[in-house]
Amino acid sequence: MSTLRIAEIFGPTIQGEGALIGEPTVFVRTGGCDYRCAWCDSLHAVDTAFRDTWAAMDTHAVWSEVQRLSKGSPLTVSLSGGNPAIQDFTKLITLGHAQGYRFACETQGSIARPWFGALDTLVLSPKPPSSGETVDWDAFEGCVKAGSTAGSTVMKIVIFDDTDYAWAREAAGRFPDLPLYLQPGNSEVAPDIPVDPQRLADKLLWLVDKTIADSWFAPRILPQLHILLWGNKRGV
Repeated sequence: MSTLRIAEIFGPTIQGEGALIGEPTVFVRTGGCDYRCAWCDSLHAVDTAFRDTWAAMDTHAVWSEVQRLSKGSPLTVSLSGGNPAIQDFTKLITLGHAQGYRFACETQGSIARPWFGALDTLVLSPKPPSSGETVDWDAFEGCVKAGSTAGSTVMKIVIFDDTDYAWAREAAGRFPDLPLYLQPGNSEVAPDIPVDPQRLADKLLWLVDKTIADSWFAPRILPQLHILLWGNKRGV
């Protein structure tokens, strides 16, 4: 049974963003990432400085914790990070599907995995210029192909400024067949910094106004619901 590096497992709570927003979910957050986004809101699962806090768990141990948290009631399990694509979730997905659970994964699209095709929902979230990272579009296309047999594959992009917005339009043009979700980014990511709901609402309205003014009707515009509800608190 494979060993997984796990930063935290928590829930049930609701999915706060993207195609499954509002859906009851248990989160399996992995440790480790090949990106270092400037506005990362989960450094505890990304930065190797936190390596000592990550648990080495075999697949059965992870699955047992998911079952305990969900009280054996099938729901959606979200594989997140960090970048969950670094690790092999084939066996976990197989175990869960056998008992009626659904699996979603969110990744930046830098590493393609065969198990993407077994997911119920694959969320590819390429990082815009404000992240400080550069997208390898060949690798991203490889992820799209790997997820060709998934229940659904969608693209989600966070937008912080006009440059990100213009970049998102170009990114969407590369993959016009992928359902697209946009959300304003939260730049106040430290756990001890209070989140201003009005500021978030203003950024959401700014993004809505831009897309409507440009007659860009392809994307769905969503808030980061978990930030509105719990701020930057971990484990919800």
